[in-house]
Amino acid sequence: MSTHIAFLANPSAEAQRARAELIARYGEVAPQHASVLVALGGDGFMLRTLHAMLDLRVPVFGMKLGKVGFLMNHYRAEDLPARLARAHATPLAPLHMRVQTRDDGSEEALAFNEISLLRQTNQAAHLQIALNDRVKLDELICDGALVATPAGSTAYNLSAHGPILPLDANVLALTPISPFRPRRWRGALLPVDTQVRIEVREPELRPVSATADFHEVRDIRSVVVRSQSEHAVTLLFDPEHKLAERILDEQFAL
Repeated sequence: MSTHIAFLANPSAEAQRARAELIARYGEVAPQHASVLVALGGDGFMLRTLHAMLDLRVPVFGMKLGKVGFLMNHYRAEDLPARLARAHATPLAPLHMRVQTRDDGSEEALAFNEISLLRQTNQAAHLQIALNDRVKLDELICDGALVATPAGSTAYNLSAHGPILPLDANVLALTPISPFRPRRWRGALLPVDTQVRIEVREPELRPVSATADFHEVRDIRSVVVRSQSEHAVTLLFDPEHKLAERILDEQFAL
């Protein structure tokens, strides 16, 4: 059975040249008619592709032509149909956030890496954290906090000293960002079906933003986060480049 490929590339000259070469070799179809999407760029472009093409329910094979490529395979123009035929499929379920803003507005967004809350001014954020509607931490004084998926645990979460999560662990990482009080609280591992509610104390005095991957909402009162498996996407990886093994190896990187 033939593979119908749509090629998507970030705006860089390198990625655009690679896209033209691949189209010349293999032809292409429009994304809505494709059986696989090939994304050319870095992790940021991959995340934007996953969001933009979410409704198509088509697997995505990334090739690195950007600065960061944890979610990407190595770029190689040769033998692409054979690589796609033997690629290892990895499902990724996003997080869903529902935000209430200071002006009583409401916004929703998805995140495949993490949902993060950050202080907007020099004032530290004061956050209350509840799990499944039970308050677990009445006041966290910090620069912010984030909830990360296993796929996103090696990104911002790792920079904030959060744990790296195996891809099949069925847990989420709840990680504080520069916590001041309580000093010894370093976060928690949560069952994947946990609902996380974070309330902002004194939101007028201590404004906080919430960001799902790259979608930011400012001046929030609260955010509710939960995993949303019904919007799972499928990433494709070369067998020797499996995402689960790369996440495992990251725990031993120096």
